[in-house]
Amino acid sequence: MPDFEFENAIDGLVCGIDEVGRGPLAGPVVAACVYVPDEIRLLPFIEQIQDSKTLSKGKLLTLYALVTQHCTYGIGQCSPAEIDEMNILQASLEAMRRAYADMGLGCVHALVDGNKLPKLPCSAQAVVKGDNKSVSIAAAAIVAKVTRDRYMAKLAVEFPYYGWERNAAYPSKEHREALLVHGITPHHRKSFAPVRRVLSA
Repeated sequence: MPDFEFENAIDGLVCGIDEVGRGPLAGPVVAACVYVPDEIRLLPFIEQIQDSKTLSKGKLLTLYALVTQHCTYGIGQCSPAEIDEMNILQASLEAMRRAYADMGLGCVHALVDGNKLPKLPCSAQAVVKGDNKSVSIAAAAIVAKVTRDRYMAKLAVEFPYYGWERNAAYPSKEHREALLVHGITPHHRKSFAPVRRVLSA
């Protein structure tokens, strides 16, 4: 279970950063940055924050509402065109940088999920599987996931064949088969192999 051990090791404001959406074939990569104030750490919902991949949809939405109500947060994203231009790793790092900037809070240190660091105006630490270790990172993952899932569900209304409201544009069987039948949309990542194959067919 994540805790505040990493945060407590640093004097001053420490935020957590995570991203979602590296693997999908369409849509943006979305990052979130969250600072959990000291007085908020004692609220009961904090103990329920964990790796977003282990949470039910209902619990995710509940925690998203509580985190965005009680914590300081920012969101950043990179579009499919930016992903195609700079590659998914660099786009993920840029989305993280934008999320930190969007938060509008000067932190002394950032805890970043993964093993690569974005360019930030403060010191930063990469934490592998950070959403299992740091509450701030886990909270950021929850905010990023719900934000991106909601965006893809809205796009699914306009582009109904791909099942984005269910698969969030990951390469599910439904999504891959729809690509073959209906082709690509303006929201597909043209540099990703399954999309590239459809384009070259």
